[in-house]
Amino acid sequence: MGVWRPHLFVDRPEDVAVAARALAGGAVVAVAFGNFYAVVTRPDAGTVRRVNLAKGRPAGQVGSITATPGRIADLFDWSLVPHRLPQRRVRQLMDALYGAGPFGFRGPAAAGLPAHLTQHDQGVRTTQVIAPGLACPSNAFFARAVAEAGVEHLYITSANRSRHLTGADEEPAHWRADGIVADFAHLDDLVVLAHRDEAAARAAYPDHLPASVTLLSFHAPTGDPEEPPVLTVDRHGSLHLDQVRRAAAPLGLQVRLGPAAGQRLRVRAYAEALV
Repeated sequence: MGVWRPHLFVDRPEDVAVAARALAGGAVVAVAFGNFYAVVTRPDAGTVRRVNLAKGRPAGQVGSITATPGRIADLFDWSLVPHRLPQRRVRQLMDALYGAGPFGFRGPAAAGLPAHLTQHDQGVRTTQVIAPGLACPSNAFFARAVAEAGVEHLYITSANRSRHLTGADEEPAHWRADGIVADFAHLDDLVVLAHRDEAAARAAYPDHLPASVTLLSFHAPTGDPEEPPVLTVDRHGSLHLDQVRRAAAPLGLQVRLGPAAGQRLRVRAYAEALV
C-alpha cells in the first residue's frame, strides 16, 4: 500500500467548508492546530461521550472547549474571579499567550455551560478553553463550524488514543496526520483537516513543542495577599513554564507549577513505518 495522504487542508476554504459541514452533521474532525493536531466535534453530551469511548477514555470524562478568538472570554464567568486578581491583567495575559500560539486557560465557567464541559475545583465550577493561537488557520474552520452547527463553541480533545486504553504512562498528542488515521481507523466518520506542510507548521512555532498545550488556571490564585497573585500551571505542555512566566511578569502576575505539572509532556515519536 502507498503512503496515506490527507485530501483536506486547513488553509483551503473549500476544504474548511466540507469539514465544517461534516462536523455539524456529527462527524469527528482531526484538525491542524498550531503545530500539532486536535480532535474537534459538536459540544453535545452524546458526541463527547462517543469520542471519549473512541479514545478509550471513561465515557463521562469532562471535555474541554474551543472557540473563535472573539468568543473565548465569554466562556468564563469573570464575576467569580477573586478580587485580588484584576480581570484586565488576566485578559492581557490571555491575549499575550494566545497571540503567541497554542495554549489553554482554566477559569470560572460561564453560566449555561453544561456539566460535561465543566468541573468543580476548590469550590469553583470551572471550564478549560484550548485555542490554537491567533495565527492558526484553524480559526477559520472553527468560525465556519460553529455557524454550520448552530452552536457558540466546540468540544476539543487531544488527537490520540487514551493511556487508559493503551496502558502507557502517557500518550502524547499527534503532530502527524497519518498517526491520527492509524489511531482512529475504527471511526467511519473521521475527517482529517490537515496541515499542508507539517514541517512548516512546526517551524512556525519555535517556542512551542508539538504537544498538548500548557494549561494555566486562574480561578484560585494563591500566595500572600500582599504579594502578586500566583496562577497555577495545571499541565506543563507545549509552551515552557519560563515562557509563561515571561508573559505574566510584566502584568504583575506570578506563575507556578501545580502538583500534576511537575513533569513536562513528551513529544510523540513515530516509528519508521509511518514515515
